[in-house]
Order: sequence, then C-alpha cells, then structure tokens
Amino acid sequence: MYGTMAVPSDTSPVYVALRFVLLHSLLSLVASATSGVSTGSVSGRLPPYDALYYLGVREYFAEDWEKAAELIEKSIETRETILLRRRECQDNCVAAGHDRLEKLDTEKGSVWDLWAIDWVQRRAECIRFCLGQTISPVAQLPVSADIHYEFDTRNPYNFLQVTYYKLGKIPNAVAAAQTFFVANPSHLEMRNNIEKYRRMPGVTEEAFQDREKDGHKQWYLYDAALLAESSAEWARAAEVWKKCVNETLRQTEECRAQCELEGQGIPDEETAKTTGVFEKAAALSLNLLSCKQSCVAIVATRPGRISPVEDFLPTVLEHLHIAQFKAGDLRGAVQTLRSLLLFYPSDSDSLSNLQLYFETLGGDAEAPGTQPTQEISTYVNRSLLEKKLLYFGVENLNFTFTDPDLWTPEEVVPESIREAWRVEREKLNEKMKEGEKEVELDDSGFYAGGTVPLIGVTITMDDNMLNGTNRVVLDGALSQPECDTILQLATTAASLGDGYRGRRSPHTPHEKFEGLTVLRALKLAQDGLVNQSDARLLHEIGERVRTLLHSYFRSPSALYFSFTHLVCRSAITGKQEGRLDLSHPVHVDNCLLEPETRQCWREPPAFTHRDLSAVLYLNDDFEGGDLFFTDRDAKTVTATVKPKCGRVVGFSSGPVNPHGVTAVTAGRRCALALWFTKEKLHRDMEREEAEAAWTKDGLSVTKEEEKGAPAPPRSGRNQNSRERSKARGRVVGARDEL
Repeated sequence: MYGTMAVPSDTSPVYVALRFVLLHSLLSLVASATSGVSTGSVSGRLPPYDALYYLGVREYFAEDWEKAAELIEKSIETRETILLRRRECQDNCVAAGHDRLEKLDTEKGSVWDLWAIDWVQRRAECIRFCLGQTISPVAQLPVSADIHYEFDTRNPYNFLQVTYYKLGKIPNAVAAAQTFFVANPSHLEMRNNIEKYRRMPGVTEEAFQDREKDGHKQWYLYDAALLAESSAEWARAAEVWKKCVNETLRQTEECRAQCELEGQGIPDEETAKTTGVFEKAAALSLNLLSCKQSCVAIVATRPGRISPVEDFLPTVLEHLHIAQFKAGDLRGAVQTLRSLLLFYPSDSDSLSNLQLYFETLGGDAEAPGTQPTQEISTYVNRSLLEKKLLYFGVENLNFTFTDPDLWTPEEVVPESIREAWRVEREKLNEKMKEGEKEVELDDSGFYAGGTVPLIGVTITMDDNMLNGTNRVVLDGALSQPECDTILQLATTAASLGDGYRGRRSPHTPHEKFEGLTVLRALKLAQDGLVNQSDARLLHEIGERVRTLLHSYFRSPSALYFSFTHLVCRSAITGKQEGRLDLSHPVHVDNCLLEPETRQCWREPPAFTHRDLSAVLYLNDDFEGGDLFFTDRDAKTVTATVKPKCGRVVGFSSGPVNPHGVTAVTAGRRCALALWFTKEKLHRDMEREEAEAAWTKDGLSVTKEEEKGAPAPPRSGRNQNSRERSKARGRVVGARDEL
C-alpha cells in the first residue's frame, strides 16, 4: 500500500506515509460518526448489547430469574455478533475505493489529497452500509468503559451462574461458573461454588466448559503444548505450538479489526481549538495505530491476569523450533528459527542454533521450506512501519506511546528520543535478567539470625542453606510423645473439610483434607470427646512456635496469632496413578502471585494482613508432602524441606517466599500451620475465645507476653497498601494452609 505513493524529494518519507495513514484513519471516524442518529433500535437489526445487559441486571435484582437469564444471554450473544459483523464488514470493504489509489501516484501539485479523501469516503460509505444491514444505529455507538470492564472480567457469567442455579438449570450454571472462574481464579465464592457443583449428582467433568474459550484459545494451546513438552512428546508439542502461533496471529488480527471498526477517540476540546484538520487527523491516526499495537499486549494477557506475558509470540516460536528439532523436523526448525530471528536478528544463541541446524542438513542454507514464514514476516514488517509512524508522532506531535514489544530495534526510534528510550529499555532488560531482584527485597521488617531461646531446639537450615530471605528450619520444637499426642488428637477430632468451607479436597481431588482449630478442640474437650490436656497442648505448642520465631526473626513489634490450624492431608487410595499435580499449588501467603509477570498483588482475597508464616510437622510416615520454595516464576525451586516430628519451618509471608507442597501419594501428613500478624486488628479471635474459656474454668494458659516496640515505618508504597487493607476491614472466608 505504501509503495504506491509518489514521494517528493524534499519531504520526509515517514511524514508522507503518516499523512496517508491519517486519511486512512478517517475510515473509523466517518463510519462511527455517521452510523447512528436515533436512540432506538430498528426492527430486524441488532439492539445495543449494553442496554440488554443493564435490563438483565435489573431483572436479576428483581429476582425475575427467567427474564434475567434471557436478557443477559441476549446481551452476550449480541455483543459477539456485533464483533463478528465488524470483522466481516472490514473484510468486505477492503477493496472499496481502491480504484482511487491508482491516481495517488501523480505529479507534484496535483489533487493528491482530494483523491485520498475520496478513497477514505468510499471505504467509510461501504463500512457504514455493511454495518447498517444488521446493526441498529444506536447499537453502533460506543459503549461505556464500565461495560467494557464488565465483559472483559466476564461478570455477566457471574450473574448467569446464580440465575441458572435459581432456575434449577444446573448444567447451565456449571458452565457459567467455570467461564467466570477462568478469568477470576482468586474469586473464593465461585471456587467454592464449583466445588459444590462437583459434588452434585449427575454433574460430569464435561459440564465445566469455558464458554469464552474460543476468544482465548491460544492459552489452551499454550498449556497443552507445555504439557506435551513435560512428557517429552515432541512431535505432539511441535504440532500444538504451531497451532498456538497461528491462533495468536489470528487473535491479533481480530483485535486489530476492532480498532478500525469501533472508532477512536476524538481529540480533546483544547486540542480541537488550537489545531487544524491535519493535526486532528494525525491524532486520530496515531490513536488508531496505538490501538493496533496494543493488541500485542491484549492477546498476550491470560484471562484473569493483569499484565501480559512479555515477548509472547517470540517465546512461542522459541518453544516451537526446539520441539521441531527434537521431533526430527529439521527443516521446520530452521524455518521457525529464521522467523524468530526476524524479531531478534543478532541473538547469538539463535544464530548458533541456526548454524547447527544447517550443518545437520548438510550445509544447505537455502533448502526448500526453510525461509521465514510469510505470516511472521508480514507481522514484523507491518509492526515496524507502525512503530516508525508512532515514534514520529512522539517526536514531533507530542503523542504518547507505550511500546508493547521488547524486540523493537533501536533504529526505529528517532535519534532525538533514542537516548531516553535506550535508558528505559536497559532498565527493563536489567529487571528481566536479574529476575527483578530489586523487588525481591523483603520489606517485612524481619531480620533473620536471632537467638533460639528454647533448650533442645536447633537451627538446621538458615537463609543461606534455603537460598532465600527470612527463611529458617528449626528442629526439636516437639518431642516424639508430643507429636504422637497431637496426631492422636487429629485422628479423633479433625473433621473433613474443616477450614475449607466443607470442601474435603480443596486443592486436589487426589487427597482429602481434615482440619482442627484450637477453639474446636476446646469445645470437644468440654463435651468430653477429647482430653482437656490434649486440647491445651495444641494451644501451648502454638505459643512455643511464636516464641521461637519472634526471637529468631528479631521482630521489633508484637506478633499476634492470625490463624492456627491443625491440618492432615491423606492420599486417596486408587487415585494416585499418573499424578502431575501438587498437594498445594505454589502461592504466597499475603498476596496474589502472578507467575507470568512475577508480580504479587496485595489485594483481597489474599490475606494481606499476614506477616509471618510457620508450619510445625508432626510425622514423616508418608510419601511426598515436601514443602518447597520457588522463585516468583512458581517453577524454579530454590529449596526443599522434608517433614519430620518437631521440625518448624518459618518464613516471612510476602512475595520473597512463594511456596507449595508436593503431592502426598501415600499415607497421611499432619502439621500445625500458623500465621502471625503485627496488626492487632487482625488477631485470631477464635484463639482468644478459647483462652478466655480456659481462664473462666480456672485453668492457666501458657502465653507469650505480647511485647515489642512499634515497628519502624515501611516504604511508602507498602504503607499505602497496609492502610488500604485496614480500610477494607478483616478478610474473612476460606482458610489457607501450608
């Protein structure tokens, strides 16, 4: 398209190309500005989906379940149809006005601009007519940011799940619940609902369908390819990785089409007063190109995540060429690697691999089927030209552009802003290389290395041996008779699903979970079902752990119990073959870990008030069940701890200590999990209720004195997070365990 222009010798090629794109961008402006003039829908044409959604939500709160389901389903269907129709109209109108393009290649001083505007108008006319055939004028108007947010977070399915449950349409409710949960994996209530559905008679695994799967198919393919890799099924992995590449390209094209047909923002009023038509057109065209570039980040963001996976398409190509090589498809590996080199042409590892592949092929560098794929070549060339135009706008038109790619070559950026761009890029690359080590600084206020005040307790592993910060393993905290007593208490008193809202298998269907709190042990003792001394021992050993950790981590402030939970997990006989899951997936105790971006969000439903975590083991006569620490990627294991009677593992609860538990494949693993907080507001009221009951009965309670100077202020960012967590009140609900 750009090759048809006649460029005067005294004019910048980029500027002339930009003028051409400015006129092209008028397509979206003309199409959207003239598409609808009334507020009502036209019979036989699609109504506005946002209005349908609002009406459906109103009926939901009026508890008219049938009407609510009908309207919300109609809003989802209408939105999908509108998006599909936009793409169809874009395809149908590609050739509209192309006969005018031939006249653009004319002599200087001709009516070049008029022919270009004529082309834009004819394209806009085609799009307007095409959309008007099936979409009412009011349905073509932009929807609010709130509506975009509702559908992006899949909240309509949250309403539908309840609605269908009320109507007794359980399969529909299950599918709606699953669809919502995929994009909101930290939503505890929906997670509990899904567990409840799994236990309902007649509900099969096939019912848990993600209704939005086609819109994010690249992630299902991505996960399937990783699974094939983990099993060394290289031919299968290569096949799925190739599908993932194609789906990523397809989703990107779908997103880019919506940028053109949905329309771009009009320059603000202040800009409109001070600029002429070409400046306004430039603002529109740059907005359009920026929207198209942002599709890279949109497609690379997994549902339910906040940030995109950096370099998603190059990463998939990297996996693909390795899988092809290991599967014996050398020509395919060369082609994929050459496609990858279009993004990073000077990458030494890729160049070395390419040389290895050529040598394996007998030195034939031009063998058939080894050139970069046309789709990737087009993708890269188009993206580079768009970036040149956008950076031209940044340099000359005060435009703001955030580049979504790490592979953008330096020569694309104008020299006047290249130094600032280079500095920012170097900072970003350094963060990635160092694994964001500056973020790994622990601001918890704990300082490992203090004394161990109890006789017989020894430090087995410290920060250095555990390859981390504020981690410790202590042995000798319990004697064997004490372990046996608490194990017998667990056998007698622990109940299935306790602490997990009744879910007997909250983390994996291959294990059952039982729990017991100090307060429940007290009540059972009062009813004569367990020994009073056993219940009090459960309380006392918690105090013992607090004494040890308060001293070792040198906390300047008081430590309050946040929650204490005796947890036993048992392998379910007959359900262990071929297990690939964990007893507890990798997580962080006081924030929501996002492994792909290495971020950890201190927001509910995470227990943001937790400061220090501990687990006291009671036995080792089982298989599996090791505690392990990882890097923020949730994959790189940095340390492993094997359970044994009297062993305590303590660590700060923040993002420096992601951890999980390996599968328990045989036997029963029991441990006392404890969390501590510096905030008195979030202390464990159930534990205090038990202590008050013992005191009322005239029984003494061993309790560490809650002492300590006020904690020093933390960083501003962390302090603000604390204040926000306090303002929300206590986080209640399902309990977490180690």
